[in-house]
Amino acid sequence: MAPVNKECDYLVIGGGSGGLASARRASGMYGAKAIAVENKRLGGTCVNVGCVPKKITWNAANIAETLKDAKAYGFDFKQGLPFDWTTFTQKRDAYIRRLNGIYEKNLKNDKVEYLHGTATFVDPHTVKVALDDGSEVSVNAKKILVAVGGHPNVPDIPGAELGITSDGFFELQTQPKKVAVVGAGYIAVEMAGMFHALGTETHLFIRHDTFLRTFDPMIQEKVVAEYERQGLHIHKQSSQSKVEDLGNGKKKLHYKDSNGEGSMEIDTLLWAIGRAPELEKLNLGITKVAQNDKGHIKTDEYQNTNVDHIYALGDVCDRGYELTPVAIAAGRKLSDRLFGGQSDAHLDYSNIPSVVFAHPEVGSIGLTEPEAREKFGDDSIKIYSSSFTAMYYSMMEQDEKGPTSYKLICTGKEEKVVGMHILGVGSAEILQGFGVAIKMGATKADFDRCVAIHPTSAEELVTMK
Repeated sequence: MAPVNKECDYLVIGGGSGGLASARRASGMYGAKAIAVENKRLGGTCVNVGCVPKKITWNAANIAETLKDAKAYGFDFKQGLPFDWTTFTQKRDAYIRRLNGIYEKNLKNDKVEYLHGTATFVDPHTVKVALDDGSEVSVNAKKILVAVGGHPNVPDIPGAELGITSDGFFELQTQPKKVAVVGAGYIAVEMAGMFHALGTETHLFIRHDTFLRTFDPMIQEKVVAEYERQGLHIHKQSSQSKVEDLGNGKKKLHYKDSNGEGSMEIDTLLWAIGRAPELEKLNLGITKVAQNDKGHIKTDEYQNTNVDHIYALGDVCDRGYELTPVAIAAGRKLSDRLFGGQSDAHLDYSNIPSVVFAHPEVGSIGLTEPEAREKFGDDSIKIYSSSFTAMYYSMMEQDEKGPTSYKLICTGKEEKVVGMHILGVGSAEILQGFGVAIKMGATKADFDRCVAIHPTSAEELVTMK
């Protein structure tokens, strides 16, 4: 069967949040003929195996922690409250399917043609799409956006395939009794925290002595200490040598850590050791688009690649922010520039807030303390910090109280706030508002002029001495 030939102004390869936002703006707002291609589920990583189902699961873990804390507030549960993992995951998955449908409906509303299949470059302007029914569509496009996202890495050791990745976390139909999570980034920390809060015996294997190593040292030290206080088993300076299948769903992980060599029988092994761009099937080489040493597409701040009509955004490119709102914002700005006549439209990549849904939550914007000292020099930096016990914990015994720690990093005579790092209850919601202030160039004096809201944890941020 001869392939169907199509032409368009804008071909978007990848149906994640960033690609869809760009396609919809190009078509719905500016009238460009746009085609979007996706070979899995619409919404990409975030909607299907990332932020959305993660936050729902974190909510469940947070409720479990609240139930545990309730006794200190006078609630007396006469019987245990077991968590029904299976019912929970079925409800969560149904919600995600509804979102997939909403994404497809939004494409139709903005007149974006949607092809469900796998795209492969034939030449720099032409992409072949293998559809689900075995047929092919050839698309010739004036401009092409590569927004295919990434996929989790798996290590090259014997038996590694017996583990799952963050994708597989959302496919678990029953709750593991004992799990090993390998990794030190936010995905590993979040998933280990959720497993533990929901009652799974959790072992977290990290290569160094702390995790979240791109975050401010205060965050690293405090969250590691809190995870240890809560009873997670953290294996520091660790490496893994092989995994064995013991049958009946059991595995044996062989490892080395700061205590020497060991092995462990587990129900589930989760690899969270980083992600790689999803470029294996795209035949990108034929376009001569440049990539860095990790395979990410090189782009400038305008999302341009080295090939005039080919652009990239999101997790596939080398901008360093693997965050859904970043991809959405970059995608919309790109369409403003390409089709909306806004020649200088581009995303400002400075002061982008980010959150880790750990236990407790972590929020960060701007420079870490080491980064600020390197950029401005020790003499130009002033640090304000506060560590305290949030009022939420006032009714609890000392060994049940979680930490709250805040840090402001200021520079220059005007003490401009160039970094803010917070951990504790409510940090995700707190950071959004303060992020606006820092993006606007707030100084410590601006913070001080804001009257505190009492009693809150966030008031500490406007009363630091």
